[in-house]
Amino acid sequence: MIISLKDYKNKVRGCWLGKNIGGTLGMPFEGYRGCIDLDWYTQDLSKGAAPNDDLDLQLVWLVAAEKYGRNLDAKILAEYWISYIFPSWSEYGVGKANLTKGILPPLSGWYNNFHKDSCGAFIRSEIWACLAPGHPEIAIKYAYEDAIVDHVDEGVYAEVFCAAVQSAAFVESDAETLINIGLSYIPDDSGVAMAVKTAVECYKSGIDWKAARKKILQDFPGTFVFHGAINGVFEEDIPMGEPGYDAPGNIGIIIIGWLYGEGDFGKSICIATGCGEDADCTAATLGAILGIVLGADKVPEKWIEPIGDEINTMCIDATGWDMWYPNTVTDLTRRICNLMPVFMGEHCEALDDNGPIIKVKETKDLFDRETNLERFGHYTSFKDGMLKEQPFGIRVNSMPFDIVFRCVDGLNITNDKEIKFEIDITNNSAKPQWLELNWILPEEWEVSTGRSFSVNMGTVRPAGAMNPGGLPKIPATMIPHNISQAEYCVILEVSSLGRPNKQYVHIPLFNKPKITSSIEIT
Repeated sequence: MIISLKDYKNKVRGCWLGKNIGGTLGMPFEGYRGCIDLDWYTQDLSKGAAPNDDLDLQLVWLVAAEKYGRNLDAKILAEYWISYIFPSWSEYGVGKANLTKGILPPLSGWYNNFHKDSCGAFIRSEIWACLAPGHPEIAIKYAYEDAIVDHVDEGVYAEVFCAAVQSAAFVESDAETLINIGLSYIPDDSGVAMAVKTAVECYKSGIDWKAARKKILQDFPGTFVFHGAINGVFEEDIPMGEPGYDAPGNIGIIIIGWLYGEGDFGKSICIATGCGEDADCTAATLGAILGIVLGADKVPEKWIEPIGDEINTMCIDATGWDMWYPNTVTDLTRRICNLMPVFMGEHCEALDDNGPIIKVKETKDLFDRETNLERFGHYTSFKDGMLKEQPFGIRVNSMPFDIVFRCVDGLNITNDKEIKFEIDITNNSAKPQWLELNWILPEEWEVSTGRSFSVNMGTVRPAGAMNPGGLPKIPATMIPHNISQAEYCVILEVSSLGRPNKQYVHIPLFNKPKITSSIEIT
């Protein structure tokens, strides 16, 4: 299936117009709880569109993508965070603080981060969809790398869901089909997936959007309320959730606006905004989805005219080098369209008289068929009402082999107390490999594998599988002694016999003091 360059450009422009419109409409209601009926902007628009981190961050990502292309990953995006992005609130702040400590993704989004399930990742999904139109499997790869800089769990699932939906929207326009495509890329029992399904059920049951909103916030309570109630009175039957648990409820609100808006652009973003919570983000994300579905030529002109083509920013530090970001939707569209063939690779053929030939998937092939939850590294399951966590993984990918180092006991250490790890290595070569693994750690510390050991990695494949095999998980324990520093960086060096490059897994570990009460009870 082919999408023309003209149609592609129209949908990319529609995406960013919708993003700018929705973010501007929702901004006055960000952080408020309650319902309000809207049909138009409520603020002074004499200076154009409202500046919004939802869009700002993606302008920075565009600059990174133009420089690094398909090699872009979480570590590169982390460097751009530190270099060019001002905000240090919530998950942004936690992620940046962890990065300055040398805690790399995905640990930067996980360690000591109670905002890990919040909304700061799904708001920056559009760029990956626009760079991979009609190929959600490509879009979600980069969405994942983006999200793990400052999120894990629900925060990551939310961005992956949105990126898959938006990429598929270049091919498919039916809302329910697109929602199901997005769901196929995230765990069925995640909070995001369950909130989406609840919103769909509410719509099909016939209840109105305000009742659907209440149902979502009761079942998936969040905490994105820092300005109070819209009408000054809090709803007693809507609880406050766990700190930072905001992505599921707000994704549910996006679905409410989408379904209850029934294809009407203005009505849809007004309903999403009218639900409060993270209103600028929900309306902006929904505006982008609808902008892709409709294309720029079908986004109502009345919504475009008050804010125009300009992008106003608030979060970008452009004082450094190599930071020429677009400041109009027109320029943003042009630069993304120019870059798209790099990310599409073999799915974008050589130019003809009408531009590149963009090959997209048929609708039936847009769904995720792999059901491979390992992509998330740290999978939290809510099945049967029980919270079940698997060890978090530090990933190092290379041509000859991939390494996942799982921190079974986390990153905190105590003097003379054993901590457990798992090492999982996959062979990316068609040939067996001998690997040598060396620990670089303080002399006094003990490690169960020995400080240096070798393993033979074959190419055993499961029946019918095409991918090379690897090693069984290698369990390891470590006992730190004579802890005298606040933090340590343990390094696992892995090399393959006869190959020139070594891979390094950096494991940051932190001294966890024993805290005792200073209060004397008599």
